[in-house]
Amino acid sequence: MKIILLDSIRSMQNVWAIFRNADWSWFEKIILTWFTPTPPRNEILKTALWAENSVIWEYYENPLEIINQLKKEWYKIYSVELTENSIDYREFFWKKQDKICLIMWNEVSWVSQKLLEISDKILMIPMMWKKNSLNVSVAAWIVMYAFV
Repeated sequence: MKIILLDSIRSMQNVWAIFRNADWSWFEKIILTWFTPTPPRNEILKTALWAENSVIWEYYENPLEIINQLKKEWYKIYSVELTENSIDYREFFWKKQDKICLIMWNEVSWVSQKLLEISDKILMIPMMWKKNSLNVSVAAWIVMYAFV
């Protein structure tokens, strides 16, 4: 099973775009945490195109709670973040049978240190020019595509 965890993402449009990405890339579940908006909302219809109905979602206030549970269930936890220990997502290989949870971040405060510490790997998307980050829904799509 492939899961994506959205940690405190503020923008409804980004969340709904990730729902649509998850539907396309066969990520079966989205975990929403802290203040990430949850369905149902009329504002999502245009962006998500009803993907909120085809992708299972759950809400947890504290992401560590569910991540610890997933680790007990043998999930591999992969955060997407730029750190000294990050691995270029293009050079990272995983076993197709692995159960994975991909952690995406709040664009203001990034992935929390506690989530990074519990992650099995930290993946990064290399930046080509001046900016050092991408919109979270774009970054999610890039890495989700790699898992396809």
